[in-house]
Amino acid sequence: MGAFDLFSIGHSNIPADRFIALLGDAGADAVADVRSSPYSRFFPWFSRKNLQARLAQEGMTYMPYGDALGGRPRDVSLYRNGIADYAAMALTPEFQAGLERLQNDASHCRICLMCAEREPLDCHRCLLVARALAGRGAAVGHILHDGTIEPHAATEARLLALAGEGAGLFATGQNERLAAAYRRRAGAVAYRLKAGSMGAKTIAETR
Repeated sequence: MGAFDLFSIGHSNIPADRFIALLGDAGADAVADVRSSPYSRFFPWFSRKNLQARLAQEGMTYMPYGDALGGRPRDVSLYRNGIADYAAMALTPEFQAGLERLQNDASHCRICLMCAEREPLDCHRCLLVARALAGRGAAVGHILHDGTIEPHAATEARLLALAGEGAGLFATGQNERLAAAYRRRAGAVAYRLKAGSMGAKTIAETR
């Protein structure tokens, strides 16, 4: 299977051909879409219908995972101070079942998680999903737009460097510092509810 069990990528604004090339260079043959809403207003080639068709043309599989592994939960209890709570989301049965299904699928094909944000540290695919996968012993590689594949451990090292001393102010061990860095980063980049945008249990427009 190679050095990585799964990959991740953020589509951002790259052309479809470049996106396909990055997947091919990594050896991925399936895309697990972890956007809560698999549409792109400004880059329609990444909307579900168009993306699924293009992947099929390339002999690749499209897998929708947004319901289980998306970054914008519908349940209001999964927000803290209006911000999506990744720690709480990671403990839900739906998320855990999604991870189980993802790892089962990954035993049959070379999966790349996909969301919108270019930088892994700006996205729940890294801060939530890849972190949980790494905790289960899976090797995750983040495909960067220059073609580099960054091991998740290296991404975590960047996370610690970005956090600086603040992340470890009250944390003594490496694991505690890393957990604090994850919390701080998630608090900065996770989805924030907009006033009046949420009903009893749903969000209309989600990642």
